[in-house]
Amino acid sequence: MVFAMTLLLVGCTAQVSSENHATPLRILSLGDSYTIGENAAADERWPVQLAGLIEQRGLSVAEPLLIAQTGWTTDELAAAIQRADPQGLFALVTLLIGVNNQYRGRDLEEYRAQFRSLLEQAIAFAGGDPGAVIVLSIPDWGVAPFAAGRDRTQIGIEIDRFNAVNRAESEQAGVRYVDVTHLSRQAAGDPALTAPDELHPSGKMYRLWAEQALPQAMAALEGERR
Repeated sequence: MVFAMTLLLVGCTAQVSSENHATPLRILSLGDSYTIGENAAADERWPVQLAGLIEQRGLSVAEPLLIAQTGWTTDELAAAIQRADPQGLFALVTLLIGVNNQYRGRDLEEYRAQFRSLLEQAIAFAGGDPGAVIVLSIPDWGVAPFAAGRDRTQIGIEIDRFNAVNRAESEQAGVRYVDVTHLSRQAAGDPALTAPDELHPSGKMYRLWAEQALPQAMAALEGERR
């Protein structure tokens, strides 16, 4: 979303210090503005905060590699992944994509097919292990001040429809799923959860997402299976 800016971070692989001196675990995060943390500081991005929480639990984690840009749809993310061509295997891969498909009025079944293909790529990056992939649900931007004058109820309904698709495809693929949509809707009653642009989440909101994803991330990294 907003849907016009063009920020791209193909990430870096600098190691993060930890008491655990094992080879740092690699995390790959795929997405759009929610993954690069539009209007948030770099250390407030939810994948970065997640990595920090993982380190607090004794695992050494490299700085997440991000392939994400504000405004991307599923097909645009797929094209960017091909261009970036990330190498090697990742201990954890996250995927959060679809809000711009909804915003642009794109077809739901088109989203299903393209999301399924992205899931296959994510699993491949995780060495073929679905249990090392986490999908986050699409947040509801309809609660943000940016949506004033729009049909907020309809936006929420459409977001739920897209999430029904990504949840079903995630379950079919056997990957892990984390619902952050209900957290995003808390912003309706707490302005501190929205960034100054009155659309994107704040670092405080991203912290909630990271905490929500942490149990699944730890389960994946400790070798548990769904």
